[in-house]
Amino acid sequence: MLRYALQTLRARKGGFAGAFLALFCAAALVTACGVLLETGLRGEIATERYAAAPIVVGADQNVHQTTVKEKKGKTKVKNKAKPLAERVWLPDTTVRTVRQVPGVRAAVPEVTFPAYAVGRGADRSGPLSGKPSFGHDWASAVLTPFTLTEGRAPQTDGDLVIDRELAGRMGLKPGSSVTVQSTRAPRSYRVTGIAAAQDGDLRQQTSLFFTTAEAGRLAGHPGQITAIGVLPEPGADTGALATNLATALQGTKVQVHTGADRGPVEFPDAAKARIKLVSMGGAIGGTSLLVAVLVVVGTFALTIQQRYREIALLRAIAATPKQIRRLIGREALLVGLAAGALGSVAGLPVAYWLHAEFVGFGAVPDTLRIAWSPFPMFAAVGAALLGGWSAARISARRASRIRPAEALSEAAMETRTSPWGRLLAGGLFLAGGIVLLVVLSGLRTEPASTPVTFLTVVVLAVAVSLLGPLLARIAAAVLAVPLRASRIGGHLAAANVRTNSKRLSAAVTPLALLVGMTCTVIFVQTTMGHAAQQQASAGNRAQWVLGAAAPGVPGEAAAAVRQVPGVTAVTEVVRTSVRVGLSKYTAQGVTPAGLTTTWDPDVTQGTLRGFGDGDIALSEVAADGLGVRPGSTVRLTLGDGTPAALKVTAVYARGLGFGDLTMSHDLVARHVDNPLASAVLVATDGRADRAALGAAVKDFPGVAVLDHDQAGAVQAEVQQSNAEVNYLAMGLVLAFTAIAVVNTLAMSTADRSREFALLRLVGTTRRQVLRMLRLEALTVVLVGAVLGTAIALATLTAFSLGMTGAAAPRLDPAGYLLIVALAAGLALLATALPARLALRVRPAEAIG
Repeated sequence: MLRYALQTLRARKGGFAGAFLALFCAAALVTACGVLLETGLRGEIATERYAAAPIVVGADQNVHQTTVKEKKGKTKVKNKAKPLAERVWLPDTTVRTVRQVPGVRAAVPEVTFPAYAVGRGADRSGPLSGKPSFGHDWASAVLTPFTLTEGRAPQTDGDLVIDRELAGRMGLKPGSSVTVQSTRAPRSYRVTGIAAAQDGDLRQQTSLFFTTAEAGRLAGHPGQITAIGVLPEPGADTGALATNLATALQGTKVQVHTGADRGPVEFPDAAKARIKLVSMGGAIGGTSLLVAVLVVVGTFALTIQQRYREIALLRAIAATPKQIRRLIGREALLVGLAAGALGSVAGLPVAYWLHAEFVGFGAVPDTLRIAWSPFPMFAAVGAALLGGWSAARISARRASRIRPAEALSEAAMETRTSPWGRLLAGGLFLAGGIVLLVVLSGLRTEPASTPVTFLTVVVLAVAVSLLGPLLARIAAAVLAVPLRASRIGGHLAAANVRTNSKRLSAAVTPLALLVGMTCTVIFVQTTMGHAAQQQASAGNRAQWVLGAAAPGVPGEAAAAVRQVPGVTAVTEVVRTSVRVGLSKYTAQGVTPAGLTTTWDPDVTQGTLRGFGDGDIALSEVAADGLGVRPGSTVRLTLGDGTPAALKVTAVYARGLGFGDLTMSHDLVARHVDNPLASAVLVATDGRADRAALGAAVKDFPGVAVLDHDQAGAVQAEVQQSNAEVNYLAMGLVLAFTAIAVVNTLAMSTADRSREFALLRLVGTTRRQVLRMLRLEALTVVLVGAVLGTAIALATLTAFSLGMTGAAAPRLDPAGYLLIVALAAGLALLATALPARLALRVRPAEAIG
């Protein structure tokens, strides 16, 4: 049987090319997603600042939860951990403990805090660096190590040493003055030295070095340090010393790190990016597999439909249904093996490209090195083999059972009725899609609704695929009259659409999936972004907003604005995220004084009057999820790991615009890496205008006075940058679906060479045949667009109802028309090129 399968593949290379391409793309996607998933699970985070310290002591950066379950007389204990949003600091007394461990030559305390050089001397308008910039104590320079190439070390609180890359970029040298914006008011420093790292300039950060006292003041954590770099005695065994340090620190929340484990201490965000990569890789991979199954099944169904005459002849010479299924199954295994092997290799550069794009968008730091092993490639080959074999067996069920005479009849003219089993399966999938829509309309959090959203699109597309012939016949009846208006080409197109509903269905399914998935991916983001922007705009009562580039608006700027005549309230807003148990919630800290003058989150329960450090307000979604109401106590873990118990004073409706949790500004600012405000809301009685406010903040570089529209534009720009990551994540799935559209239409058109030849022999011109095909392609586009739009509109409406409380998805007409135009372009191109190639052959030769 294997020999016959090989002979069939050699004889029908064109027929199997479509199935090969579909499986090849599926294998490439599986490999790429598998590499991303593996990178998230075990990718190394390279260290820069601690390159010269073989051992780094840091605080535990996770929140932990232990659950104990009794089941059938057995006790099961589960320990779970989730990363915190901010850096967890160490007590500085830890340095003394570390220094007392035998084998430690030096224990160097390190403090890290945001610090940006923003201008020279009186000119404070210099641009901020595109990469993060951190301040440190010069005493910790040995941990990289940094050595002076010019000048001297800082000796007074006004002295500063900068790295070589920053000096070159800003044209600084010893003796220059530079303004630094850190966690306090901007201050002018005198550059006393320029330092270079031993292994070259740091790629991921800019380094500024201060005196010990000044670094401690700017860090804002008295009695605490970021980490401790341990330098062993000459000849000391690093592993043994790390074990001794862990023993000495036992019973504390301090951890000892060596080798690649040092990276997460330096870059906590990189450690959190691992979880993001795992979720993105899993989401893309899962959606890709669902789409691949649908596409591959459709491709094999079309391939087998085109072989009905061949299968009928095999049955006529006594081939059994089992032998037919085995033959088709082995053909699929051979195609799957070749496509899987090549696709798994092609997936590697795709994975590296995806990783680079995520780094470029800032979703993943460059310090998280990509990791891969043969396992994603093995999984891709396995998926191609299993997917191809399963698709072929599913598609071959009817073809292998049909009688030879019936197969010959269907090869010439398809039956007008659809099998009851197919209609029943289509009805079940349609019912499943409706159930998912109902479930989706009740989901109010993005992590819960996102996977259900895309699953709904795929399930409804499967229903369209199964019910396709029935839908195609309905479409043929509706479109017959306008098609016939085009005389010969239109009459031929109408006849083909009416009598070849299965072929129309096979072409419509991937097109409907493409339109439905693309609209959903794009308009989910616009729906969420518009709702959040509308809520934020409606809840902002302030006439003006202070905004700034990194690192933010200092408290001194807010204090200066408070002194402007006519200013009635100033609300500083600092953002973070917290954990309630292990669940993550977006949070903000706001200045309580005059809060109701500048901010209206649409309180539905409780009140914001008297809001203070021990209070918390929650969105309706968060309050429902936690089961709390005004008067309840919420126990949470702040961003830096500090536990807190806060009293619920209010529940508000505008959670999309302002986050899930709201606490006092001072409480949040004490427990974040960057205490500067992301925005400052300024309410006035009409006397304070933009000029007066601008004059008050002129000494604060980068701080700008924005009106309502400008503040909304800034927020929209941030949302767009976040949405671009999601567009990229799903872009490969959409590209795969687009390839499937071209693939299916090209296969369908290329197989019709005998039909074209017969039309030419009975007097139809080449131009009339091409006009017929264009009309058929436009019919496919119209039906696919209508079905895809219906799928997307139903899904988006359910999503909007759950997430925003209103069945009003935000659609962009221009974007929608562009999607349909691209789909139409692909369909026309995939039809025209094979048709022109087929029409080059003389009709008599094609018939033969």
